[in-house]
Amino acid sequence: MVTRKDDTILFDRPPVIAAWAAAGGKKEGEGPLAAGFDLLVRDASFAGEGCANWEQAESLLQQKAAAACLRKGGVSRKEVDLVLAGDLQAQCTASSYALRALGAPYAGVYGACSTMAETLALAACLAAGGMARQLLAMTSSHFCAAERQFRTPLVYGAKRTPTAQWTATAAGACLLRAPGQRGVRVRSVTFGRVQDYAVRDINNMGAAMMPAAASTLLRYFAASGTDPADLDAVFTGDLGAVGSALLGEQMAREGVPLPNHRDCGCLLYDAARQDVQAGGSGAGCSAAVLCAHILPALQRGNLRRVLFVATGALMSQTTFLQGESIPGIAHCVELERGEDA
Repeated sequence: MVTRKDDTILFDRPPVIAAWAAAGGKKEGEGPLAAGFDLLVRDASFAGEGCANWEQAESLLQQKAAAACLRKGGVSRKEVDLVLAGDLQAQCTASSYALRALGAPYAGVYGACSTMAETLALAACLAAGGMARQLLAMTSSHFCAAERQFRTPLVYGAKRTPTAQWTATAAGACLLRAPGQRGVRVRSVTFGRVQDYAVRDINNMGAAMMPAAASTLLRYFAASGTDPADLDAVFTGDLGAVGSALLGEQMAREGVPLPNHRDCGCLLYDAARQDVQAGGSGAGCSAAVLCAHILPALQRGNLRRVLFVATGALMSQTTFLQGESIPGIAHCVELERGEDA
């Protein structure tokens, strides 16, 4: 049975994440979570595998994450009922081109850097409702492709501000199955609402996305009756150091402090050693941390119950040039270690 309370969907019989995989590039391989990745490459251009540009390289990275996930789950691509995937490239082309090779039914999803939580939440709903048996939820980002699309080409050599974040070259994929099977349980999902607090600085995504994270968390806690103390950790998407500090201040003002808050943008890299300014970002950032760190910790029993709250900035290169503000969105997935995870 499924119960809806406000924006939160609670699963009496939770669907499960049966397998997962993370793929990353050179910088991710130099970070503190490197050991959790299934695939790390030194050359993120994949020139040796026939890729002619960064966009093709991102598609291949996503393909490799999907292939590793299916292999770990003991599932062939022909057995996949549906793939929910998205990325930061215009019209989700990295995902669309990746699915040319996978050949499974595909629904493109765009939530900017919140895409991993969005695809995971949608897949969980479909699995819980019996509408699919084997689903893939995945996303990716690529530093070079994202910089070319949203900011300036790398050869331009633009100075990065202290509030800027480093777009991860990474992909994550999760295999979801119906309730009653082995895996990490998805206890609930909360779909976010667009929040816009008139932030216009494209080099400060943390400030732009923070209100959405706070809004979704407050709605989740109110609907579920959960207290932050009931959770081992609350993982936000990629607010980075700036957005994380702002979230802590905002939640304290709301009377819901988060002493167990962690941010994927702060976990993926070592900011003191790696030149990432305020931390990591990109759709692949939270996806990689989920698949390389959070889910393995739940499987091992190091974590018992957590929230995964990925955040996204919903602007485009056009709206930014038009002087528009940057709306944000955050989707929340509640994860719990199964007894047989």
